[in-house]
Order: sequence, then structure tokens, then C-alpha cells
Amino acid sequence: MFGRLFRKTPQRTGPLLAPGRRVYAIGDIHGRSDLLAALHRKILEDAKDHAGAKDVVYLGDFVDRGLDSKGVLDLLINKPLTGFQSTHLMGNHEQAMLAFLSNIEICQSWLAFGGSATLHSYSVPFDVVQPSDEDYRALQQALIRKLPPEHLAFLKALKPYRAIDGYLFVHAGIRPGVALQDQTAADLLWIRDDFLGSGADHEHRVVHGHSVTFDPEIRHNRIGIDTGAYATGVLSCIVLEGDSERVLHT
Repeated sequence: MFGRLFRKTPQRTGPLLAPGRRVYAIGDIHGRSDLLAALHRKILEDAKDHAGAKDVVYLGDFVDRGLDSKGVLDLLINKPLTGFQSTHLMGNHEQAMLAFLSNIEICQSWLAFGGSATLHSYSVPFDVVQPSDEDYRALQQALIRKLPPEHLAFLKALKPYRAIDGYLFVHAGIRPGVALQDQTAADLLWIRDDFLGSGADHEHRVVHGHSVTFDPEIRHNRIGIDTGAYATGVLSCIVLEGDSERVLHT
């Protein structure tokens, strides 16, 4: 898929990005620091001859499932892509991790959908067969002690979405027919069927992750780029310029 050009977007007229601007949007990373480092190298190579404005947007779900959530955050914080404006969006997994830091009631569900891998990456062991609230509280406090302050600050600063010209970048999607300012956090982070099945021509063309597909799913009103990196080894990036798009991937 490297460098492949897809069809131009119907139902719209004119370029979706301002002349000279190029945007790279990266799908769900889920603890795969190795794939993120490899994709960063491809992006830098791809962008080396582009003299205009360059953005990179990370669509959330940096943590959980893969084995190196800590390494992913270290890379995003300490080794940003030089010459790019970087935007980091909140995913539902970051929301769950932050919730656990203040509320043990979410612990069981967070562990079940990938949080145990995040604990492992921060060297927080947990092998209790039938945990009690006290066990969960001890786990919470252990993660609080292990979590670097810059990681906590990064997580708390994640944005719900970003609009760039004719595109809207968001983790999960939007509620069709609802104005952007009226969208709920629950929909931005968790929506699936009502958004994925909609043929509505939204105010922006939406670029999102959250819902896994074998290849990036490119439609007239949305582009989905979660290719299940933690399990497939394929981390995808959509490259947007003018009214065209192409894919980079690991």
C-alpha cells in the first residue's frame, strides 16, 4: 500500500487542505513502540522534500494491549518529529487509564480490555486470582508511583479532536447530524455503528481510528485507519494533501 493513491473525494468541490499543507495521521498504536519508531522513519523519509507546512496527528489509543505503552509515551514525548506540528488526541483507552488513577471501580474492566499490558510496561506486577477492592487500590497506588510525571501530564493534555481545513481528526468518530460543538465525549471516544454505517456528508471529512479494519477504510465522508497494530504488526498512516490521500504503513 506504500504510496498508493486513492480516488478523490466525491460530493465535495475543491481541495480539502490548503495549498502547500500536508497532514500525516497515525492510527491506534496500542503499546507498539517498535512500530511507531518504524513509521516515524517512513514519515520523515516521505516528507523530506516537502517544503510546506507539515502536521502529524496521532488518533489516540497509545496505551494498552501491546507490551510497551511506556515506550510509546516516551517516544511521543521525548522524540517528536522535527519540523512537524504534532497533535495528540485522546482515545478511549487513555480515558480508561486516567479514570483508573482516580477510581478503582473501573479497574476490572480496564484490565480486561488491555490495561494489564500497560501495567506490565510500567513494571507493576499483578497476579491476584480473585482480587478485592484493597488489591485494586494497591494496584492503583503502585501505578501512580511508577507513572512518570511527564506521562501523566501528557495524558491529561490530550485533545478530543482537531479540525484542519476540510478534515476532522478524532479517535472514534462523531454522531451524525450533530454539530461539532454539541458532540459528546462518549461519542468522540467510543462511537461505532451509528457513525460507521452513516452515509451522511458531514461538515468535515472525518479521519478516525478505534474500529479495526484489515486495510484503511476510505470513504467519501470518513477515513478509518486502525489496522490493529498490536496484533497485526501493521501500523497505518494516511497522508493527506490537497484532495488526495495515500497510505504509509509498517
